[in-house]
Amino acid sequence: MLSSLQNPRQAAAQLLNFALILSTAFMMWKGLSVASDSPSPIVVVLSGSMEPAFQRGDLLFLWNRNLLEETKVGEIVVYNVKGKDIPIVHRLVRKFGAGPKAKLLTKGDNNVADDTELYARGQDYIEREDIIGSVVGYIPFVGYVTILLTELRTALKERRYPSFT
Repeated sequence: MLSSLQNPRQAAAQLLNFALILSTAFMMWKGLSVASDSPSPIVVVLSGSMEPAFQRGDLLFLWNRNLLEETKVGEIVVYNVKGKDIPIVHRLVRKFGAGPKAKLLTKGDNNVADDTELYARGQDYIEREDIIGSVVGYIPFVGYVTILLTELRTALKERRYPSFT
């Protein structure tokens, strides 16, 4: 490795290869975003709130349906809460009204209560515009690496050991 860094051409080639790998990954992400019509076409389940349907660490594939198409009760959706940057994966349990301004109520399968406590202050329901996408497929536990790295980074900042449970 050290000898390759001494040769400027090899070092430049390695840097170019690394840049190509990064740009390819970025283009694939953007391509998936356009194809799925979702800003986040792939998300990782971060908690056990959707067990037994999805486990912590499952990698979910999303499809953001056209606003003209109705979101159905029973559908598993991923949504953003205003003011928070972590998407939530839960099931749509109630729907009030129709169309893009319908009021939607969600709940985790493994939770006792609905999500009203998770919504932004003063918000009793989510709307279609809050939904990032509907779950159309998943790969079990593939996203667990993301959780481990996040917990490790947090543990190192706080100088404690992660639980990994």
